[in-house]
Amino acid sequence: MSDKVFVTGVGIISALGVGKDATLQALIKGESGIGKISHIQTEHEEFPVGEVSWSNAEMSRMLNVGYPIDELRTVLMGIIAAKEAMSSSGLTSEDLRIAAFINGTTVGGMDKTEKHFKNVFDSNVETEDSQELKYNDCGYSTELIADSLGKFSLVTTTSTACSSAANAIILGANLIKTGMVDIAIVGGAEALTKFHLNGFNTLMILDKNRCRPFDQDRTGINLGEGAAYIVLESEASAKRRGVNILSVLSGYANTCDAFHQTATSENGEGAYLAMRKAIDMARLSPYDIDYINAHGTGTPNNDETELAAMQRIWGYNLPKFSSTKAFTGHTTSASGSIEAVICILALLNDFLPKNLGWHNPMKEDVAPIIDNQHHHPVKNIINNSFGFGGNDSSLIFSKFIDQNG
Repeated sequence: MSDKVFVTGVGIISALGVGKDATLQALIKGESGIGKISHIQTEHEEFPVGEVSWSNAEMSRMLNVGYPIDELRTVLMGIIAAKEAMSSSGLTSEDLRIAAFINGTTVGGMDKTEKHFKNVFDSNVETEDSQELKYNDCGYSTELIADSLGKFSLVTTTSTACSSAANAIILGANLIKTGMVDIAIVGGAEALTKFHLNGFNTLMILDKNRCRPFDQDRTGINLGEGAAYIVLESEASAKRRGVNILSVLSGYANTCDAFHQTATSENGEGAYLAMRKAIDMARLSPYDIDYINAHGTGTPNNDETELAAMQRIWGYNLPKFSSTKAFTGHTTSASGSIEAVICILALLNDFLPKNLGWHNPMKEDVAPIIDNQHHHPVKNIINNSFGFGGNDSSLIFSKFIDQNG
């Protein structure tokens, strides 16, 4: 039995736009989606963010949905991205009955909770507001997205902070390799909320200007939101359906250095192990990697330790690398799948996205991509997603080469 896992569909929504085509064009043009806060009612308007431009009402009308979905931004974005992934892969309702849906999210329905929690907290009795709090649960968001698509054989949620969507992809691949399912729609969705904004502000890692990953003068994160899913499929299923194969998920790994609740160790142990094990699974040499889509949040700690981990593998002969979070903002739990779609688009179109905002090197002779690399042949890409608590995941996407023609 083949242990290959193919990508046969993608769907995405982020600050760069709705859909893979809009995303590709924004990346090629070097246009960031980060700007002034518009959808959240907050006093912290000093922080730029990567918001999806559509309001809840606009997304609800487009999807023709009502309560409670129309009040759950994570769910709305998730449905849009998942439907595009399904359409991209040509999946039918019958296909879903033997498929898994795995969704990565940490905030879930927090945006709805924020509207009702104070009334519940101030009341001594159960009220209608109390019933609204059930939508806070991450699994509830997953179920609502899945129900909007069809009937699946398995539905579950991964919640490991900023590696959630990457771990959803890993879980889906493992289910396919063990023969539990032939098809898995995997990824993540995460709405920007006051909970996000206030929490990261408390950690003092938000940048009041556009973020500058891997720049010596970086000062922190721009938060973002969005959703993305990829369709994973076994070789037998892809052949049976005669579907177009977009790429191969050739390697992956999840590790945990358990160094600190939020920070990573100075030598980037978890990040190093995740990349190293993913390379080994893919049966590649480190020098077979053409590009690293780095986690690259723009915080002093992440960028220094991620670069240290990369240099433990490649020394000063690093592959080309960049962070695309200066395009989308840090979409937290959805970042692994949003950046996975970006990596797949890079493979399909032979280009590498630049690292916006970079000016000053952190180390001599070490610099990310500062100009888009067009017509640049790419065969193997590492996508890094590192979560709080040292929950680190790396995915390797490889170009599909049809041996039959």
